[in-house]
Amino acid sequence: MRQEGFAVDIAVNGIDGEHLGIEETYDAIILDLGLPERPGLEVLRNLRAAATETPVIILTARDAWHEKVDGFKAGADDYVAKPFHVEELLARLQAVVRRSVAQATGSPAACGLTLDEERQSCNREDGSAIELTGTEFRLLRYFMLHQGKVLSKSRLTEHIYEFDAERDSNVIEVYVTRLRGKLGKELIKTRRGQGYIFGEPCP
Repeated sequence: MRQEGFAVDIAVNGIDGEHLGIEETYDAIILDLGLPERPGLEVLRNLRAAATETPVIILTARDAWHEKVDGFKAGADDYVAKPFHVEELLARLQAVVRRSVAQATGSPAACGLTLDEERQSCNREDGSAIELTGTEFRLLRYFMLHQGKVLSKSRLTEHIYEFDAERDSNVIEVYVTRLRGKLGKELIKTRRGQGYIFGEPCP
């Protein structure tokens, strides 16, 4: 997941996983049903009882069809049967993230730009590529998935840094400046006292 440009937090048991799922803001959760200390299905039920709306993909044994049914009833958005190919899990993860922001298909695209999620770069309409660092890629992807919405620095920080990383919201200003230098100054606007807004309207 990290190699594909995602910031990842990992919990090795159900109790810690439930705590992170409730307290942190995530784009998606991958939840193994066979977790120690607290079963994944119980974790999922508790997340939904706590009004956590984060999309959840459950991992379950191939022949445990009843676990799939129970998972969907508990509020799962998708499932992947074990053993699985990482490519399938990645595709399903990208799909539930797109659905959660009402983007039906394809890579994130806006204002004449399309993200290349395999290369972690960005392409213009003329086909030319814009090289991005890992952090720039995560930041631009989040902007594009939330086009036209005001995003605070703290919200952006939560979505591009991992849980145990040193989080400094002031660093966001540096990366926004870098993106403006690569994409154009008018694409990301500053809302004083609120944060940033991407592509509203597209220049």
